[in-house]
Amino acid sequence: MQNFKENFKLYVLSVLLILNLFIWSAVFDEQDNTLKVAFFDVGQGDAIFIKSPNGKQVLIDGGSNRAVMRNLGRVMPFYDRSIDIVIMTHPDADHLGGLLPVLKDYDVDLVMESGVETDSEIYLEYKRIVEEKGIKSILARQGQTINLGNDAYLSVLFPVSDTSDFETNTASVILKLVYGESSFLFTGDSPQVIEKYLAGFFGNELDIDVLKLGHHGSKTSNSELFLGITSPEYVVASVEKDNRYGHPHKEVLDLLEKLNLDLLRTDESGMIVFESDGGTEYQVSSSK
Repeated sequence: MQNFKENFKLYVLSVLLILNLFIWSAVFDEQDNTLKVAFFDVGQGDAIFIKSPNGKQVLIDGGSNRAVMRNLGRVMPFYDRSIDIVIMTHPDADHLGGLLPVLKDYDVDLVMESGVETDSEIYLEYKRIVEEKGIKSILARQGQTINLGNDAYLSVLFPVSDTSDFETNTASVILKLVYGESSFLFTGDSPQVIEKYLAGFFGNELDIDVLKLGHHGSKTSNSELFLGITSPEYVVASVEKDNRYGHPHKEVLDLLEKLNLDLLRTDESGMIVFESDGGTEYQVSSSK
């Protein structure tokens, strides 16, 4: 009996030691001065997760369903049930739908949106959850900067002003993420008319390393002008295999080939993760 008690104590201590090491390794991982950007595989939709060098977490869009929850479980520690900022680029179902379970199950400090509204059940439910949980909500406007710590930040490039009369895609929030010499551009479903405006207004400031193709690679976005001025090293399309829209469109694929731009696709690679220490080199991995 004495041996059993001693062995049991050793077993409990061993378990506690392992848990302690696991927790501390997770804490140190959150503060490793590395920027991590994950393009989730959520089928036909967008969901992008950012972990800043000091551990701040941002979720841009959530796809159409609960697939985003599974993806979050793969990039966040199991004990972490909080997200600093959730950004809804626009209220179409393939960007907003998955945010509903996120807002319900996670503690979210701040939500940001363009201000364009719809009368869809999904959007009305989103507004209800935000109000019920008392989550601070702000409108994204050009010139805003979100400080993510350790010299990492998100800049809002669009919208410029009130979007209440806009079509939802046209009102998409467009964001530039910068950390040292690393840069990303997230375009929502913005059409070519907005790309032309951005190219004229920002010019060479749009030169970035990683571009999320607009509107899942639709020909209504991703003009030659825009792809040329952004001159990305990596291009990412968030799409579902054999989707009914034919995304990414052949015209865009031909244009990427013409400009010698390599495309990474979530339907082929699964979750796509970029890691950067603020330099010009990236560690890129995928789940497939």
